[in-house]
Amino acid sequence: MDIIRILFSIFIPPLGVFLQVGIGKDFWINILLTLLGYFPGLIHAIYIIAKK
Repeated sequence: MDIIRILFSIFIPPLGVFLQVGIGKDFWINILLTLLGYFPGLIHAIYIIAKK
C-alpha cells in the first residue's frame, strides 16, 4: 500500500500525506511546502509515508 501512496505523492504530494495520516498537522505542513515548491512537498510526503 505504501507504493500506491508514494505514486500518488509523486503527482500530488498532499494526497499521499492525506492517505497516510488524514487531515492533521502533517497534511497542512505538506500543503504549505507544496505551495512553496513542488520538491519540498514531495520530499516531506515521502518522508511521512516512510516514517509511519
